[in-house]
Amino acid sequence: MEKQKRKRSTLPGSKMTPLMALILFLLIIYFILVAYPLFWMICNSLKSYKEIYKNIWALPKTPLWGNYALAWQRGISKYFLNSVLVTGSTIFGAIFAAALASYSLARFRFRGNQLIFVLCMGGMMLSPQVTLIPLYKIIQALHIHNTYLALIIPYTAYRIPLIVMLIRSHFLSIPKEIEESAVLDGCSSFGVFSRIFLPMSKPILLTCTILIAYYAWNEFLYAIIFIDSDKFRTIPAGLMNLRDALQTDWGVLLAGMTISATPLVTLFLLMQKQFIRGMTAGSVKG
Repeated sequence: MEKQKRKRSTLPGSKMTPLMALILFLLIIYFILVAYPLFWMICNSLKSYKEIYKNIWALPKTPLWGNYALAWQRGISKYFLNSVLVTGSTIFGAIFAAALASYSLARFRFRGNQLIFVLCMGGMMLSPQVTLIPLYKIIQALHIHNTYLALIIPYTAYRIPLIVMLIRSHFLSIPKEIEESAVLDGCSSFGVFSRIFLPMSKPILLTCTILIAYYAWNEFLYAIIFIDSDKFRTIPAGLMNLRDALQTDWGVLLAGMTISATPLVTLFLLMQKQFIRGMTAGSVKG
C-alpha cells in the first residue's frame, strides 16, 4: 500500500508545480477580464436611468426586468430576427459551398488544384474595409442594395476561405480506404461526400458554424452601409438606432445588448466540446 501511495505521488500532475500555478493564475485573470464586462452589462441592464448615474458599479437594488421587455418592444425583436435570418443563411451558404470545394480539393487531382487552393487562401488576406467601395458599386449594379442579400452574399464570400482551409484539412485526415470501400459498393462521388465525409466531419462543421456565426452576428460596417431601411437592419446597426431613439436610456440599451450577446454565448457553451475537437481535427495531415 505504501509503495502504491508513493507511485501515485510521483505521477505527473499529482502536485501543483510553480509553472502550473502560474498558468492557472493567468487563466483566472483572463477569465475575470472576459467575464466582468458581461457581468457589469447584465447588472446595469437591470437598473433605472437615475440608478446607473448614481452608482454605476453597484448592484441593482431592485432589478428592473421590464427593461428587457421594453427593449424587445422598441425594436430589438425586429433586429434580432433579421440577425437570425442573415446569420443562418450565411452559415448554410458558406458551409455548403466550402464543404463542396474542400472535398474536390482534397480528393480529386486535376491540373491547377494547388493553384486554386492558394487563390482561395488569398481571400483570407483581403480586408473587407479595402473592398468597401467596389463592393458597394457591385451591390448597386445587382440591385440588391437595402436587402438581406446585400449582407448575406458578402458575409458568405468572406468566410469561405477560412472554412475551406479548416474543412479541407479535416477531409485529408479521413482514410482513403473508407472512400474506396464506398465506391466499390456503388456509391457515387456525391454519395461519398454526403453519406461519409459530412457525417464524419460534424466537429469541424460545428466549429465552422461558431466562427461564421460570430462574424455574421457582430458585423457592423456592412450592416450600416449596405442597409438603409430600418426594416432590414441587424442587431449591431439596430442598437445604434435604439440609442438615438431612446436618448441614451442606458438601462434599456444595455438590456438590448445583453439580448444580442445571449445567442452567441449560448451557442458556444453548447458546442464548446465540438469546437475544441474541431480545431484540433486534421492537424496531422494537410
